[in-house]
Amino acid sequence: MAKKILIIDDDPNIVSYLDDLFTDNGYQTCSTSDGAGAVDLVKSEKPDLITLDLEMPKEWGPRFYRKLTQQDDEYRDIPVIVISGLESNQYAIQKAVASLSKPFDREELLGIVKETLGE
Repeated sequence: MAKKILIIDDDPNIVSYLDDLFTDNGYQTCSTSDGAGAVDLVKSEKPDLITLDLEMPKEWGPRFYRKLTQQDDEYRDIPVIVISGLESNQYAIQKAVASLSKPFDREELLGIVKETLGE
């Protein structure tokens, strides 16, 4: 069964790009444009990995992550890759497996995803 990746980003072009990149490489995806509805999406979709933008309308990425990990221990171990246009984004989510700045290298991202998901 294909691993599922949740894409959280307010830029529809980035969401579309990541969706194509991941599905072309054998992953299932689901997405949302803000952190406000992302907690419910995590609960319903049970992703194996999350790509997370930091600066989004309605809910700041770190706030989403804090809500997610404080609600249930089940979600604390879902790996997160931060993909943001903000500088120094590596400190926003301390448990993130990686932090990439936009624009990012697709091969670097795929390598991180494969290594994180044990493929």
